[in-house]
Amino acid sequence: MSTLLEVTDLSVAYDTPNGPVTAVDHVNLAVAPGEFLGIVGESGCGKSTLLFAIAQLLRAPARTTGGSVVFRGQDMVTMSARALAPTRWRNLSVVMQSAMNALNPVARLSAQFADTMQAHGVRDKAAIRERSEQVLELVGIDRAHLASYPHQLSGGMRQRAMIAMALLFTPELVIMDEPTSALDVVAQRSLMLQIKELQQQLGFAVLFVTHDMSLVSHFSDRLMVMYAGEVVEFGSTRQVFDHPAHPYSQGLLDAFPSIRGERKALVGIPGTPPSLSALPPGCRFEPRCPVSFAECATTRPPLYDVDGVLSRCLLHDPAYSSHATTPTTSREGDDVDRT
Repeated sequence: MSTLLEVTDLSVAYDTPNGPVTAVDHVNLAVAPGEFLGIVGESGCGKSTLLFAIAQLLRAPARTTGGSVVFRGQDMVTMSARALAPTRWRNLSVVMQSAMNALNPVARLSAQFADTMQAHGVRDKAAIRERSEQVLELVGIDRAHLASYPHQLSGGMRQRAMIAMALLFTPELVIMDEPTSALDVVAQRSLMLQIKELQQQLGFAVLFVTHDMSLVSHFSDRLMVMYAGEVVEFGSTRQVFDHPAHPYSQGLLDAFPSIRGERKALVGIPGTPPSLSALPPGCRFEPRCPVSFAECATTRPPLYDVDGVLSRCLLHDPAYSSHATTPTTSREGDDVDRT
């Protein structure tokens, strides 16, 4: 399988008065053409920062401190803003987290779509109008709403309008930063079905960030779980859901109800993620982990290959196999999609 996007050892830091704080720590991932890759984790774990680093949209005090982002054979980290401009939106587009903030509140949709196309050399007004109508209809919005201002649309319609704008040039990769976070569960489900349908119809790859594991359970091909700036589990979505290899992934799954099987009390993850400026010396999840042991507090685990899934947990190290006595709960056959 060819690779559309390859991220290697990517690190991002925020400059603070007390020195730089690493928010994304040596992340590696690859996205194939047409693939749907989900990235999940609690708020503050580095998901959105990772996306902005991939799209090269970081602003001070954030900066890339190492690694590469190779998209269509070019390392975007080393490219200037001028060199990146033709790639953005035409080959790679971004759907922001809050459409109400991302869209210009005092401009009609038609003007915002036209600005995007004109920035990439499309000057013919008839062509701009035709393409704008086409992409709106692709996402299920009547072309009449090109004359609407963002405040005249519902939250779901605004998010669809953002997706429509991202598809103006039929890019090969669409990056989505929690596009459903402000929507109710019915609108979330509808939007996710729309995204998946468009992906299958147009063939673009999706990099989808969310804090809600249930949202990507039936839509993503692979799933990457982030915690405190680093990857803790990465593999096939079905395999991660059926047999989570990291205690943090298990904790995220236990926080959502299943609609099948016996009724069980929801179990939350105690505590909060560590401050990125004062990380534990060993496993970053150790202070909250229900199956940690002494070595976890001092030994920083690498990523272990567990039946094709990468997991950053010492329980998978043969040297500590005697500690691996607590079985994880399988979600095999469960439907945890609460939407």
